Amino acid sequence: MKEKFKNFLDSDHRPRLLVIGDLILDEYIWGAVTRISPEAPVPILETKSENLTLGGAANVANNLVALGCEVHLVGAIGQDEKGDKLVSLIEEKGIFSKGIFRFVHRPTTSKIRVVAHNQQILRIDKEDNRPITEETENRIIKYINKALPDMDIVICSDYRKGILTEKVFNAVTHRAKNSKKRVIVDPKSSDFALYKGATIITPNQFEVEKAVPIKIQDKIDLDRAAEYLLNLTHAEVLLITRGKDGMTLYSNKEKHVDIPTQAKEVFDVTGAGDTVVSVLAMALAVGFNPADSAWLSNMAASIVVGKVGTAVVTLNEINEYLQEEMFRTSQTVLKLEELKKIVSLAKGTGKTVVFTNGCFDLIHGGHIEFLQKAREKGDLLVVGLNSDKSVKSIKGEGRPIKSEKERANIISALRYIDYITIFDETTPEELIREVRPDILVKGDDYAIDEVVGREIVEGYGAKVELIPIVEGLSTTNIVAKILESHKQD
Repeated sequence: MKEKFKNFLDSDHRPRLLVIGDLILDEYIWGAVTRISPEAPVPILETKSENLTLGGAANVANNLVALGCEVHLVGAIGQDEKGDKLVSLIEEKGIFSKGIFRFVHRPTTSKIRVVAHNQQILRIDKEDNRPITEETENRIIKYINKALPDMDIVICSDYRKGILTEKVFNAVTHRAKNSKKRVIVDPKSSDFALYKGATIITPNQFEVEKAVPIKIQDKIDLDRAAEYLLNLTHAEVLLITRGKDGMTLYSNKEKHVDIPTQAKEVFDVTGAGDTVVSVLAMALAVGFNPADSAWLSNMAASIVVGKVGTAVVTLNEINEYLQEEMFRTSQTVLKLEELKKIVSLAKGTGKTVVFTNGCFDLIHGGHIEFLQKAREKGDLLVVGLNSDKSVKSIKGEGRPIKSEKERANIISALRYIDYITIFDETTPEELIREVRPDILVKGDDYAIDEVVGREIVEGYGAKVELIPIVEGLSTTNIVAKILESHKQD
């Protein structure tokens, strides 16, 4: 999958997508709250800035453009200033807007979000959700019939603001079937019968709960609900987003796939569903299978929820994540052969590998400061850890105080360390030959000429660097101090 994405990234191919749905102008007012109003028990926002962004189906289109797609947007807006601003934003992004029509008696849908200290404190919605008129409906259908056959995939982004009527949706699925195009629906209606004919539907778990006569209390209930909706809609795939529990991909042909969440920090979930459906569609359009497409969309959602406001994910961000994914493993302590594969991948993507070694018998502040500074020298820090046999050979009887397993577990918990490997030899020379780091680091209690492995790394063009150590801190000194303190006892 990573190779297929790289090929797409390196190519000039631009998938063509048709996005149909409710267009929303997202307005943000940013500021700070430092006091409460004397008029009522409400916070006073001191406004710092304001901005406008694309929302609803327009945000789906915005996500797709950021992913390098050619996007044709279909919907309707009011004959008002907000509508003018929305069209202007759409066209600035390079989104084709000929499929956007004007309401006569309805305003442009807008959502005003008030944000204090990067946290939403209020949202104001301005909308009219009545179904569109027959005239607007017919104009939309006429455009869809003309444009759809030239597209790779169709997305219906339903925010229940009146655009995706039964007549419009039936026209989409009929034209898509005749043109052999897939239709992806991001639903909001609790009546999933409206979405019959869709290829893929992407509800969240809350939307599923509203749409089925099943009380969802556990995963078994969710599986039953998914089967119910697949039978109801005749969709090929149902991708259910489940918040902190990730996603589950259900298929009418294969066993379901659970995809765990990958979000590290969640600042704002606004527009995360739009990112999911956008990346899913892009991946399918360039030849990914549904499972890989879902995995990619889950990863993209984990990126976007780490941003504040209605945001998008770029191809470069996805590529960077995929590169990092190559180095992820469930373990920090690796055997040498596993470590060599990861180091090779790292070097192949231009990352700098730093290596150091030691016994790390009783971890102290000096160790932590040294490892932190070592990590700052490059992109990956690999630690060669002396085994129990090796420590005993170097330090003598009574050492190590902690076993190699304990020592490895302790230092693997430090965020500065990427990987650890344990070696039996008294020196790390053989390990250095195998790992071939870009930088070998030791404490400045050594002279450069005294560093074991210097000739090896310099021989293939790498370098040795010394890091200042904290004076007076060592395991030997700590042991001596403990023994002295407890001599009487």
